[in-house]
Amino acid sequence: MGLRTGAGNEAGLQMPSGRMGYNRVAVTLHWLIAAAILTLLASGLWMTDAIKVPATQATAFTVYQWHKSLGLTVLVLSLARLAWRLFSPPPPLPSNMGPMSRLAARGAHAAFYILMIGLPLVGWAMVSASIYGLPTIVFGLFEWPHISLLANLEDKAPVEAAFRTAHQIGGYLMIALLILHVAAALKHHFIDRDHVLAAMLPLIRTPSDARMER
Repeated sequence: MGLRTGAGNEAGLQMPSGRMGYNRVAVTLHWLIAAAILTLLASGLWMTDAIKVPATQATAFTVYQWHKSLGLTVLVLSLARLAWRLFSPPPPLPSNMGPMSRLAARGAHAAFYILMIGLPLVGWAMVSASIYGLPTIVFGLFEWPHISLLANLEDKAPVEAAFRTAHQIGGYLMIALLILHVAAALKHHFIDRDHVLAAMLPLIRTPSDARMER
């Protein structure tokens, strides 16, 4: 995600009052990944119990397939987002943020990337080590291969269990991080009254915009 300052640069996103925010690619990737992660968390919480109930097993199996497909999509989009971030650095943090707040912001972003990339990889490993050996059909279109090293293990059960535990813990960490992320964004907008939230939501106006337009 990044900042574009060059005149006439179509990738740049001009914000109100001359502000510069994230470009269109960064904004699109951000919200696509956010929507996918929320769907993954909701489906993951539901299907782990639903698969154990005979009345919902068939539906849960279908949800599992879509969950796996969406997880792999998040993996691809997150790698694309990371590559774009390296190519196009993000806008600078507000000048009034203290050192600890800056450190927390950077740490939270790093944690997001670790989870956005790590969780799908752990899920892929878990499925590859599954004793059932069920295929992953990405959105019903093509088969995603298992990791051969894990798929060919003689004793898969403990390995699958370890990856399952790691995947579940990572999911709960993602929920906690999302809550903190939303809370921080709202704090920036309503208490600090800076442009952090508006940089990712270009249509949002901040109190400083209103003052400058008077």
